[in-house]
Amino acid sequence: MATTTAPTPMPTEAHDLRHHGDAEVRDDGAKLTDLAVNVRADTPPAWLRERIAESLGSLAAYPDGRAARAAVAARHGLPVERVLLTAGAAEAFVLLARALKVRRPVVVHPQFTEPESALRDAGHTVDRVLLREADGFRLDPAAVPEDADLVVIGNPTNPTSILHPADAIAQLARPGRTLVVDEAFMDAVPGEREALAGRTDVPGLVVLRSLTKTWGLAGLRIGYVLAAPETIADLERAQPLWPVSTPALAAAQACVSPQALAEAAHAAHRVAADRAHLVAGLGEFARYGLRVVEPAEGPFVLVRLPRAAAVRRHLRDLGFAVRRGDTFPGLDEEWLRLAVRDRGTVSSFLSALDRALALARQ
Repeated sequence: MATTTAPTPMPTEAHDLRHHGDAEVRDDGAKLTDLAVNVRADTPPAWLRERIAESLGSLAAYPDGRAARAAVAARHGLPVERVLLTAGAAEAFVLLARALKVRRPVVVHPQFTEPESALRDAGHTVDRVLLREADGFRLDPAAVPEDADLVVIGNPTNPTSILHPADAIAQLARPGRTLVVDEAFMDAVPGEREALAGRTDVPGLVVLRSLTKTWGLAGLRIGYVLAAPETIADLERAQPLWPVSTPALAAAQACVSPQALAEAAHAAHRVAADRAHLVAGLGEFARYGLRVVEPAEGPFVLVRLPRAAAVRRHLRDLGFAVRRGDTFPGLDEEWLRLAVRDRGTVSSFLSALDRALALARQ
């Protein structure tokens, strides 16, 4: 079994938990080729934009989420009482932090930092379990303390792109513990293997899904929570009235239709092929000390390289934005996260990376 560091309380100021990939492409980065944000390129598709546009005629009425909620429930084979629609997965983290009565929350890092931010903002003291590079950032369930009554983990994990076995995550379940699994990128995994969404046999399980990544809806804010009815009721009481807009509800209903699921499945295979092209190209830079965390299973890869901060700056000068890694607990300035793009974009990026590495060595 892999060895994982013991949970340790960490000061908030140790990492900039509020920094996200979109910061790389705002303002002076708006014209850069974006490998920093994990939203699938060339989205939303035209048919989805049309469905959203059709909903604009209903803006005078208050949003009615019943049809979208039922569609999401049907997509996962669950009753509607186990579904809550949210303004993106980020809202779900805030609701969990505010609504659940927990004594010892633990977040498994490196991972998306909003869960910890939300818990800290709600007044909780958060412990961290740091997965190690030497172990391939793989989960050891035994590393999570027994008395943790809230455990948060991503799968596949942002930024490591590691896909943990569903059975290993299920081993974290305990009576009296809430187990939160962030599956925001699971629909980018062919076959959604290792998914826990739709499972009702894991006690305390809460699964979060996002529709913003695969469908390019980050500006619309739509996601959902799957959990036991009593947990959904607690979260819903913490939500403001009409939290999801009418256009977002129309998008949710459209994105879980059979046709959309088929398109997403096809896109997942295309992302896997493009990721393989990226990883193979990055392998050419191993002689410069660049290492890729493998096996990568998400629509992004994590790399470690000497002078990564300088390389990132040179890449910006060459027209490419990548995600710095030092804002993730468990990582430092030698890490970068790269979003998977089409082969043409990847080939251009690899040429720029070659130049950036040469400049950083001067």
